[in-house]
Amino acid sequence: MGTHLPSTEFDGTAVDDQREADAEAVMGEPPAPMVQLLGPDGKLGADPVFSEYADKLTPEDLRGLYADMAAIRRFDVEATALQRQGQLALWVPLTGQEAAQIGSGRASQPQDYIFPTYREHGVALTRNVDLAELLRQFRGVSNGGWNPKDTNFHLYTLVLAAQTLHAVGYAMGIQRDQKLAASDPAGSQPDAAVIAYFGDGASSEGDVHESMVFASSYKAPVVFFCQNNHWAISVPTNIQTRVPLSNRAKGYGFPGIRVDGNDVIAVHAVTEWALEHARQGKGPVLIEAFTYRVGAHTTADDPTKYRHSDEEDAWRAKDPLARLEKYLRAEGLADDAYFAKVKADGDELAAYVRRTAHDLENPDIRTAFANVYAEAHPLVAEELAWFEEYSAGFAGEEESAGQAAKAGH
Repeated sequence: MGTHLPSTEFDGTAVDDQREADAEAVMGEPPAPMVQLLGPDGKLGADPVFSEYADKLTPEDLRGLYADMAAIRRFDVEATALQRQGQLALWVPLTGQEAAQIGSGRASQPQDYIFPTYREHGVALTRNVDLAELLRQFRGVSNGGWNPKDTNFHLYTLVLAAQTLHAVGYAMGIQRDQKLAASDPAGSQPDAAVIAYFGDGASSEGDVHESMVFASSYKAPVVFFCQNNHWAISVPTNIQTRVPLSNRAKGYGFPGIRVDGNDVIAVHAVTEWALEHARQGKGPVLIEAFTYRVGAHTTADDPTKYRHSDEEDAWRAKDPLARLEKYLRAEGLADDAYFAKVKADGDELAAYVRRTAHDLENPDIRTAFANVYAEAHPLVAEELAWFEEYSAGFAGEEESAGQAAKAGH
């Protein structure tokens, strides 16, 4: 008997819609369809709410969305290669999720604050984070790699779902700052919102539940952006939830929207609407971006052990870059020269990232002791002294080994 592998939650939108309809029938509300504007065939459809937002995208905007997706895919390929070659300790691929990240990131405004997980490389690109800086953490030479104050893009969070709590707390802080600013028009700033990214696996964490309770109770200006890529490492989404994740928002009393996460135009439109909703003081929104992790969970993972190749092939046919390219070509918005330029720019980015990764220097371990407290601490000083003595013992061994090697020649 062959090995039976679990199927994912959404084998097709028809099955998914039926599940949602069954659940909604119990709750007495009509099912909410998935928002899609640009289909896999590259044809642009319409939506009674979100087409208004999509129509604001200029040809230059659309070309920019494609260029960003192509750039981050090329970066992802290069970072994966660097890990395989021993330059990084680990890498977290994003291939397949480019539209969800670029579309949502480009919909944000500079004053908005972003709390990512550890896979939001595309969002980092839209926030003008130097992509080479992302590699510092994965090489193990930094606890972060960039200053969040420069871009309003927070450091990566490796503790699953912890960033959702941080995001709501930050959003509540924004809310209070804006109330204070209202009494002083001279010092007013543009309204801001927060985006908290997390995956379908993290949605099962208690932190997400607590975050949504607080966000709803205080109408915090936060958008919860769940990238449902179908797999929480080896656990399929149907183990995580029995209904589409966007339905969970109803239990907390705020809107939940399920969007085609491989449709960059729809993702941009939905996120722009959600951020406006939050900035206007109407409370949080949950967006479930229905997408797929084409590659491994991390470079330490082997997805062939838990999913079928035909599933991957089916999702490759829904490739977010391919569908936007079809649209751009069909509408005469981009030609061969444009796509050749995008490829050349991607190769240039990859070369820059590779050079930077090779030039990264290991930090002095003593800085770890210096960064524990703002001021000198006697216990830390004692531990540092022990470390210095311990390290000195290896110096003698290395010297002896070197002399022995010379004697052997």
